[in-house]
Amino acid sequence: MLGLDDGPRGGPALSETLAGYVRQVAAAIGVPADAVGYEVSDTATAYLGLVERLPEHAGRDLMLVWDERLGWYVGVETHPGKTPLVLSYLGGDAMPPPAVVARFVAEAVAGRRTDMLRPVVQPADRVTLARRMAANRTRP
Repeated sequence: MLGLDDGPRGGPALSETLAGYVRQVAAAIGVPADAVGYEVSDTATAYLGLVERLPEHAGRDLMLVWDERLGWYVGVETHPGKTPLVLSYLGGDAMPPPAVVARFVAEAVAGRRTDMLRPVVQPADRVTLARRMAANRTRP
């Protein structure tokens, strides 16, 4: 389990780094800022509400979610309190560059990605997580 450290020991603050990383992912896929949320608690997570809809899930919102243990996945919103329907997971690096996430979302929404849960490469602690996340952000 990653510790709850959020910055000390010479590393960047995870909440600050997560905010920047998630903003860049949102920009890469065209999600407005008001449809983005993130949190660092016992698990660091992020949520992006997608504008796309799928005919087979009419009336349901699509979402892109990031979790420090699972990485990124695209899902369909269900009823409050129920587990979302996951369409596809992005395996590999837990925090890939925003362009990689954008391609994954486009492919998942188009029905060309139906990857099931696969382990992601997870850092040993949150300082390392923040450093890797910062390294995968694009530079302006």
